[in-house]
Amino acid sequence: MKAPEGFKIRLDPEDDYTHPAEQAQNYNESMYINLFDFSKVMGGWFRIGNRPNEGHAEMTCCIYLPDRSVGFMYGRPKISNNDALDAGGMHFEIIEPFERLRLTYDGKVCLLKNPLQMADPRNAFKENPIVDCSVDIEYHMTSPCYGGEMVHEDGRQIELEAEKSFARAHYEQHVGGSGTIKVGDEQWDVNGLGLRDHSWGPRYWQNIFMYRWLPMSFDDDFAAMISVIESAKGQFRRSGMIQHGDEYHVIEDTTIETEWDENWHQTGMRIWARTDQAEYEITGKVISLIPLRNRRKSPDGEVLHTRIAEAMTEYRCQGKVGYGMSEYLDQTEDGKPVGSDV
Repeated sequence: MKAPEGFKIRLDPEDDYTHPAEQAQNYNESMYINLFDFSKVMGGWFRIGNRPNEGHAEMTCCIYLPDRSVGFMYGRPKISNNDALDAGGMHFEIIEPFERLRLTYDGKVCLLKNPLQMADPRNAFKENPIVDCSVDIEYHMTSPCYGGEMVHEDGRQIELEAEKSFARAHYEQHVGGSGTIKVGDEQWDVNGLGLRDHSWGPRYWQNIFMYRWLPMSFDDDFAAMISVIESAKGQFRRSGMIQHGDEYHVIEDTTIETEWDENWHQTGMRIWARTDQAEYEITGKVISLIPLRNRRKSPDGEVLHTRIAEAMTEYRCQGKVGYGMSEYLDQTEDGKPVGSDV
């Protein structure tokens, strides 16, 4: 990740923990992690987003099961501070900064045979069983960190307009992990690969026009993250990295061509990416997708609706098969997502 002239990227081991909450009402600190077991073709992702100045967290548990059903739960548990990422039955424990962490969840999930029902969450939770769920996974990092906080050369923070911000700082890291996932009466021992991210600073989900985020892993030494962000209409930032062993090669340019279903959910994608070292062609095929949303009222009372399509995805590159996510975020206009091929 490169910084413009006069700035630098700062990231310290202490940043793997929570930060003092800033004064902005929409201050958010979140940690996300996923894991996919290649042999079982299953996996999941887990997130806590603390919003201490709003008095709650955002907790999400999403598990893609081998039969293509999905166990899903979302909550907004009350919190009074930003001391830990521990809410709604989910807990992130940093064992060793940038090296090892443990993710646990003890709660419920809505078990969806047809995950597309979550497009109407009220009815999805009414019409599908709510079952016990427990997750206990210990992760180790397989790569360096990518990203951090952009600051002035002298270390001063950059002033942000909180109402228009998405995050002050953000970093990502590929991981391996093993543990157990239990949904209802079934339990699986899982061992796989994934990616985690950590961000902090003012955030509204509606402050980005759209993005495509494609984290993927092929083996311990070969992985990638492809990112295309349209911060405002027509204003694109294309970035990411390719992991080779213990190094990240930064992506200089990338394109994503998406295949869609009748509801504008991604079903597959063709990706081209270029680093200073090589060019890559990657194909993706969606295995299981769940449509999620975030809604907020603007100061003038308008309901702003953000759609986030979350899909476990199989990827192929250079003769290797891997797994990861395709996360497509779009603002909506007339009920339709704004994004297209990028």
